[in-house]
Amino acid sequence: MAPEVMHFARRAGTTNISNPKGQHMGRVEGKVAFITGAARGQGRSHAVRLAEEGADIIAVDLCHDVASLKYPLSTPEDFTETVSQVQHHGRRIVATQADVRDVSQLRAALDAGLAEFGRLDVVVANAGIAGLRGEPQIDAWRDVINTNLIGVLNTIDVTLPHLDAGASIIATGSMAALMDVPKKDNPGKNLGGSAYMHSKRAVARYVHDLALELAPSDIRVNAVHPNNCDTHMLHNEPTYQSFRPDLPNPTRADAEPSFMVMQAMPIPYIQPEDVSEMVVFLASDAARYVTGMQMRVDGGGYLKWYDYHV
Repeated sequence: MAPEVMHFARRAGTTNISNPKGQHMGRVEGKVAFITGAARGQGRSHAVRLAEEGADIIAVDLCHDVASLKYPLSTPEDFTETVSQVQHHGRRIVATQADVRDVSQLRAALDAGLAEFGRLDVVVANAGIAGLRGEPQIDAWRDVINTNLIGVLNTIDVTLPHLDAGASIIATGSMAALMDVPKKDNPGKNLGGSAYMHSKRAVARYVHDLALELAPSDIRVNAVHPNNCDTHMLHNEPTYQSFRPDLPNPTRADAEPSFMVMQAMPIPYIQPEDVSEMVVFLASDAARYVTGMQMRVDGGGYLKWYDYHV
């Protein structure tokens, strides 16, 4: 059965890649970017920021909840807002509801974008979920691995045949990928949380190895590793409970002081826009010789963790 995909309205017109005298040229002017998890959070921020810098967008998001998770995911209304914000910057967007766990749905979404734009220059494999306190435990493990790891592999798999020299692939990792936290208490009792760390570690290694393989083709592959980020993935009940297990029903105000522990800088979390600035750089020609990198945007979180554990 063919995957069911939904296409949102897209702005009419053609991409203008000319540079009339006095007109500002964006850092990714004329490029086309394929972005997963684009309905809200970091994915929306990346789509909007890349559009602001001149890119047209092929966007994908699931837009419905996953049963094992204990927090709500994005909605079609969220995705419509992303479309509106991209169009506000005068760029075109093809947005399709699709599941990164299903390679056929991803390929259909990509094909729709290619039919509109005719090229692909940037891939941002961003879609991800957090399985903290997910139930049933084994379902939370599977859903996180299949989204955060297999979803990245699927995204890159369907896009690789369409990338030429100068293309940029960017995968969203996490500071969790760079940590080696021992299981001190109740091993096997938080499979969704463990799957998150495992999936991000695997993505980091995959990026390293793929970058080496694609370097002779002049295709770059990098990862960005955020720490706590001010999105729905952080601001939800399971996360608050994980940071404040001493309280029965912790609120955001209860949890925010504990978020400070994760960064060396005096902040509880970074903003999605902070990660987007790194994504724009890696997508641009300014990073033409940057590949195989694990780019941390973490407020010094890795430094703090490393200094504490060595």
